[in-house]
Amino acid sequence: MPKNKGKGGKNRKRGKNEADDEKRELVFKEDGQEYAQVLRMLGNGRCEAACIDGTKRLCHIRGKMHKKVWIAAGDIVLVGLRDYQDDKADVILKYMPDEARLLKAYQELPENIRLNEGIAGGLDEEDDGPSDDYIEFEDEDINKL
Repeated sequence: MPKNKGKGGKNRKRGKNEADDEKRELVFKEDGQEYAQVLRMLGNGRCEAACIDGTKRLCHIRGKMHKKVWIAAGDIVLVGLRDYQDDKADVILKYMPDEARLLKAYQELPENIRLNEGIAGGLDEEDDGPSDDYIEFEDEDINKL
């Protein structure tokens, strides 16, 4: 049998739980940075995001976050804009859901952005009246079956 020469297995690579639950200071955007909402993940450490300035950009997840901070569609992220490529950006930070709500409360994010949704910019659901998600059968309809 081959001799083990490594320092451990898959669980070592996974690492310890880095206590992300503790409160961290809210980071606001600076010049050269923009808030964005992830539209879809593309794989290979990239995602497509809709920036607050109205531009769709191809974003690259930085190496420090890669495989440590999981980003999904609908997440609010802070991206660093590139001087030489306007259609590309780099993901600097992912905001937790409570931080995203605080950003919206501080009016850093526009009102039309939808938080904690799976897909960004989905269809708006009207809550005008009672929902018609069920079908009501009469007794005679049941007897026919």
